[in-house]
Amino acid sequence: MSELLSKIADCIEFGKINRAAPYPPQMKGQDGADELTKQAIDEGVNAQDILTQGLMIGMGKIGVKFRENKVFVPQVLMSAKAMNTAMIHLKPFFDSGAVVQKGTFIIGTVEGDLHDIGKNLVSMMVEGNGWKVVDLGTDVKAEQFVEALKNHENAFVGLSALLTTTMVNMEKITKAIKDAVPGAKVAVGGAPVTDDFKEKVGADAYSADPQGLVEYLNSQVN
Repeated sequence: MSELLSKIADCIEFGKINRAAPYPPQMKGQDGADELTKQAIDEGVNAQDILTQGLMIGMGKIGVKFRENKVFVPQVLMSAKAMNTAMIHLKPFFDSGAVVQKGTFIIGTVEGDLHDIGKNLVSMMVEGNGWKVVDLGTDVKAEQFVEALKNHENAFVGLSALLTTTMVNMEKITKAIKDAVPGAKVAVGGAPVTDDFKEKVGADAYSADPQGLVEYLNSQVN
């Protein structure tokens, strides 16, 4: 079993989606995340173990590589595609409660900003590490974040922005969230955002990369 889960982790780390996928070249012709996850389920491997000892291990490794500039956005996207393929097989177990997620993370690109690549990377990385992700999309207003937070009790919130002209909206949105749901935890991120800016707007967390956010979220539940 451990060998099979290790193979699944490798598929996620290296972005091997299925047997037909030509990427990565060194795994050409081999089973990918699709076939191996199905095999694990068919062999009776616990779905929770597939998530924690397969998918999460692989996503954690690619996350660290991305932070250290050893891989770049295209490789992370391939890993995310492999993860999403495996997650299709696990979805029935999430729905039935057989697989327990760590918590809920609400994310959106803030009002006035239509950029979504960074947000999408974060969403994929957080989901691959065992969290339920509620993606509100782009150009998200304060009241939309508040409504989502009221619908998902105890969720964490992530605000993303790429532009200096839109990052200023993070302060207004953070205040609205804190006023509506005292105790809510808000993380901010994006190219122009800094730790000092996090302090200025009253947010709880900032990370320059998705893996840092994952580590923050995990620290809140472990």
